[in-house]
Order: sequence, then structure tokens, then C-alpha cells
Amino acid sequence: MSKQLILALSKGRILDETLPLLADAGIVPAEDLSKSRKLLFDTNLDDVKLVIIRATDVPTYVQMGAADLGVAGKDVLLEHGAEGLYEPLDLEIAKCKLMTAGIDGAKPARVRRRVATKFVNVARRYYAEQGIQAEVIKLYGAMELAPLMNLADEIVDIVDTGNTLRANGMSPRELIAPISTRLVVNKAAMTMKHERLKPLLARLSQAVERRRPAAELPAG
Repeated sequence: MSKQLILALSKGRILDETLPLLADAGIVPAEDLSKSRKLLFDTNLDDVKLVIIRATDVPTYVQMGAADLGVAGKDVLLEHGAEGLYEPLDLEIAKCKLMTAGIDGAKPARVRRRVATKFVNVARRYYAEQGIQAEVIKLYGAMELAPLMNLADEIVDIVDTGNTLRANGMSPRELIAPISTRLVVNKAAMTMKHERLKPLLARLSQAVERRRPAAELPAG
């Protein structure tokens, strides 16, 4: 097995917040990612390469061993499933909440609901746990439209500021899970490349600690 480590990074907002954290841990791309159309990049470390892919593909790349470790939101991991993955570190970036939401003042049905979401697996598990029969409708965006157009009774989506919900006459209802960005590692790589991964994980963990507000640091 190659000693080289492949780190899969999620495109978008998570990437923007991950790169400074990696830099704090001493991992820097060899070129400006924003000015390149490449997807695979060298770093200042000879044995570490970065691959930039869609957030929803990161668990698959790591699970199947195409990447040794990856950075993905907890929402993606909950939806994808974590079989074949270790989740050793919460990177504490891109924080938000996965919630249900509906039209202001509308009372949700107690027994049966139509739910629009891109988090189909999460929604099915959540409503089953609540004893609610849910018809889950998969959408890829503009979730807020679904209740407004009578396509769904409520939605399951990521809530950050809540501004989009409020602008559409909606409000959050129930918290399903707090979300942040996690580091995941392929189980085989954790065994076969442990000696190389261990110091890398330690540096990332220390970088996360250094970026915490002083009030959150452990005493002592």
C-alpha cells in the first residue's frame, strides 16, 4: 500500500473554512486552488495530496479507499452512513443545524406528513423515531418553496441564520442534529497507514484547539 496520503476536501463554504485550518496544521496546497481547474493538488508535504470534490462524494471516496481521509459536514455523513469510516475529529467549522421547518402559524399534522428534503435517509429515520408517518419527497434545492406551493407540509434542511426561512414566511421547528465539519478516515488506512496518520491527526487536533475561543478551552 502506498505511503502517500490522499485527503478529500469538500467544495464550497467548507473548503473556504478548511484551508485556513489546514494551514494552521502545517498543510498548504502547492498552488492557489481558486485559480486552478485541477481537482488533484500537491501540498508542501511530499506525501500528502488534496483532492477537491463535491461534499456528497467525500464519504464515498474515503469509504472505498480512493482517499485515505476526508473533510465532510455531519449532515452529509448522517445521510450517507458511516460504514467503513472512522470519525476521529470534529473540526468545529461550518457550524449550523439540521432542522424541520414549516409555515409560520401552521400546525403540523401529528400522525402523517409530507416532507420535502434532500436528506431523505435522515428524514425517514427521524420521523419514524417520532412515530410519524412521513411521505418524503426528494428535492435538490429551494426547499422553502415546497410548503408554499402545497407540495409538502414541512421541510428538513440546514438552518444557519434562518433568514431564508423568515423571508418566505417560515420558521424552524424541531432540531434533528447540530452540524459541523468532521474529519473522516478510511478504516483500512487507519490500520495500514497508522504511523503516518497519527501525527497528521495530532496536528489537526492541535489546530482545532488553538482556534477555539479562550472560554471554551479546557481548564488546567
